[in-house]
Amino acid sequence: MFSRVLIANRGEIAVRIMAACQEMGIRTVAVYSEADRGAAHVRRADEACAIGPAPATQSYLNIAAIIQAAKESGADAIHPGYGFLSENADFAAACADAEIVFIGPPPEAIRLMGSKIAAKRAVEAAGVPTVPGYLGAARDPRTLAREAQRIGYPVMIKASAGGGGKGMRVVRDPADFVEALEAARREALGAFGDDSVFLEKLLEAPRHVEFQILADRHGHVIHLGERECSIQRRHQKIVEESPCVALTPALRTEMGAAAVAAARAAGYVNAGTCEFLLDAGGRYYFLEMNTRLQVEHPVTESVTGLDLVRHQLRIAAGEPLGITQERIAPRGHAIEVRLYAEDPAHGYLPSTGTVVAFDAPRAPGVRVDAGVEAGDEVSMHYDPMLAKLIVSAEDRAGAVARLRWALDHFGVLGVTTNLPLLRAIATDEAFAAGDTNTDFLAARGLAEVAPPRDVPAAVLAGAAVYEALSAAITGPRRGPYNPWGHGSAVTSGGERRARYAASGRDHLVTLAPVPGAVHQYHASVDGAPYPDQGAAVRASLGPDGELTLLTANDDHADAVGQVESLRAARRAGTILIVHQGVSYTLEKPRPPDIEAAARGGDLAAGQERLAAPMAGTVIKVNVAEGDRVQAHQTLVVLGAMKMEHAIAAPHAGRVRLVAHRAGDVVPGGEVLVELEVTPDGQR
Repeated sequence: MFSRVLIANRGEIAVRIMAACQEMGIRTVAVYSEADRGAAHVRRADEACAIGPAPATQSYLNIAAIIQAAKESGADAIHPGYGFLSENADFAAACADAEIVFIGPPPEAIRLMGSKIAAKRAVEAAGVPTVPGYLGAARDPRTLAREAQRIGYPVMIKASAGGGGKGMRVVRDPADFVEALEAARREALGAFGDDSVFLEKLLEAPRHVEFQILADRHGHVIHLGERECSIQRRHQKIVEESPCVALTPALRTEMGAAAVAAARAAGYVNAGTCEFLLDAGGRYYFLEMNTRLQVEHPVTESVTGLDLVRHQLRIAAGEPLGITQERIAPRGHAIEVRLYAEDPAHGYLPSTGTVVAFDAPRAPGVRVDAGVEAGDEVSMHYDPMLAKLIVSAEDRAGAVARLRWALDHFGVLGVTTNLPLLRAIATDEAFAAGDTNTDFLAARGLAEVAPPRDVPAAVLAGAAVYEALSAAITGPRRGPYNPWGHGSAVTSGGERRARYAASGRDHLVTLAPVPGAVHQYHASVDGAPYPDQGAAVRASLGPDGELTLLTANDDHADAVGQVESLRAARRAGTILIVHQGVSYTLEKPRPPDIEAAARGGDLAAGQERLAAPMAGTVIKVNVAEGDRVQAHQTLVVLGAMKMEHAIAAPHAGRVRLVAHRAGDVVPGGEVLVELEVTPDGQR
């Protein structure tokens, strides 16, 4: 077995691999970019090596720097995780040249299955069904457009070298084909260093079902059952589960055999995944093979009891599998959801900043694989996934119930997340029934779930109580004018008023201490008693901002009713609260900003500034100063966290200013373009 393994990755997967290595007595080496100097995976490793600047192309995709770090640290193996160089055949070959074991398949298998075109041809020869499409050598836009017409719209443009939705576009109208082709190629080149694409017929509303493969160097290949990954957003998986409710035992056996055949056709070794599309009639089609450990591997671990990373390490060390297909007997049901730093109120654009609080749920059957902790920075340079929540139970109904509970008790403050979307999915009737497909979010009206506009009374009351108790803990403890001080007497004038602004509304919270009681208050929110029956609220505040509100009985101090659990933190002029998995930002009143008010008239009527919705890099500028533009025309393409975002004109007008060029790195809120418009929207 290896003595020291370098993990050529970051985030939650690096932390996950380190845990397995350290359990096996293997020392771990982290690599980090300048942006990740203090990141969680660096803190968890036995040692760490710097490999370059923040951009991934200069650090986590820098093969020479990673190989050098492995040599200098004395690592005898490299685990690539997923993403970055995990499916790069040149990286696997470079490891072999440096006499360092690559914990993954051989370069030839990566090269074959990493090209979706070559992979489809290989599995077709092995008798595995594939989706109709175009795999020809011609790559010019005219030929591809003609082939798209032959296949029939809608079609998928897909990056040959990629995965995870990168370099993928759905085209339903021939008029949009060329622009979509250019965007897919740009994104593929940026993500994988290869802009080659191919075409596939778009199957409407299929299920996405994949099979986990393990193969050793001694010719043994088995599958560990399936995972359904149908619920996706922007072609990125959000929810994964095992088993798939749509598979009969016979179909499971047939698809598993097809997955094994595909792996054998590639000469595959180590862990991998064969992905299929399954239509409503039970027909399945090979989609691609991921030649790496999948993000959703914990789902399979939960139902099989196998540690996939341990098996990867053993296979890479030359050991035989030691398990046969007959011994694989999945039990129960497992579901995984992915927690992303995204802003639901702004089209799920990536959210960056400092994580003020990160509270993961803890309970039997609940697992959280996280790549961040409180105090960590979420950067614009990398994928926005923060963590994975995995639940398991005896059956699917139990797993769904456990998922709902866990999401209600998951709290993240400092960056916005997709928790509202995950909660909406978990509570959806169709999801509970297992009625899912790749169009699930759109079909169920969940594609643009936003946080609730109305702030619950519990959140507002909790914010006021948090301020009161934190003042009692950190403020002066003596003096006649400190009724909130610890152990001090409360006078009749000890009532506290707190004002907050949220979702465009102002709120007033009043707290009146209960005489003779510790941390008990009569509360009102916007003039109405909280709780509804007007009972007192007993509160407790933990050291990390965990806040509990109990409905207390005035006549019986020990009697409590409803319990509300919240997480609170303070940031500048705001109070941050998590309640039932949803984050709220409550603004406190601020003094007037005279300078800002004075500048308010600088922008003349008839002009509009289009700002970057998040920090990112300007990928492409489509207009110049003086150009006339139409409504909805794309002016600038902004890249962040491996995705592209179009900045479009809200109406027709003339470009007054173009503030940045391609390649510029801009912060969120930076002005990109200024438009001149007239009241009727014409130039």
